Amino acid sequence: MPLFALKIIAAGSCLAWATATFGMQNQCVASSGPQVTPVLELFTSEGCSSCPPADQWVSGLKGQQAVVQAFHVGYWDQLGWIDRFATPAHTSRQREIAVRNRLPHIYTPQVVVNGRDWPHWGKAGSRISGPRAAATLHIALKRLAEDQYEATVTPAPGTAKQAWAAYWTVTEHGHSSRVKAGENAGEFLKHDFVVRQYTQAGSYQAGTLPQTLAFRSLAATPGHERQINLVLVEPSSGHTLQALSLYCGSGKPA
Repeated sequence: MPLFALKIIAAGSCLAWATATFGMQNQCVASSGPQVTPVLELFTSEGCSSCPPADQWVSGLKGQQAVVQAFHVGYWDQLGWIDRFATPAHTSRQREIAVRNRLPHIYTPQVVVNGRDWPHWGKAGSRISGPRAAATLHIALKRLAEDQYEATVTPAPGTAKQAWAAYWTVTEHGHSSRVKAGENAGEFLKHDFVVRQYTQAGSYQAGTLPQTLAFRSLAATPGHERQINLVLVEPSSGHTLQALSLYCGSGKPA
């Protein structure tokens, strides 16, 4: 499977595969491109001693052409350190991915690209494995008001009807923790792309396009840049059909 380089994007701009404009009311909009945007998921924990290198590697993907999400899981909490970013929903998602990939167990750190387990991430530098596939679905995403978003999903021209499912995430950058117990006791950990909100947006049968999806996000955390992400997947395999990340500057210090 070919590798393709992720291109650096100027800091402070919307992501390269999206076009973004700010209207009179600071409205931000974005549209997906003609090819499938890759989706990378990291399953990590502050209680896992082998996770910090993966966290650092993912931080190196900031500003690049992919939807990146760091899902913190809680099954390491029993060692004495509670990961404040972990939720049971993240572990449930990882278990679903393990079933689809026929993995015997879940583990951290785990990197998943376009729904497929990718254990060789550490040897790839800043490159993500995946085909440059033509998109069959198109996303137009806009902010309606503070913490309110709307997406329109339409078929790409000339493509066949297909079933699809969707989910939203809110990811934040610049978090850190001074760990006082567990395998990472005494370490100062830094995190980017932290999933702070994960919301399923339903499954849809073939022929249900166009479709409008509404999303209300949690309030932005002051001092932390964030992105609103929408991911469309093939329901049975979990393979990415299209994805889009919207950055409107929310969470920056005043």
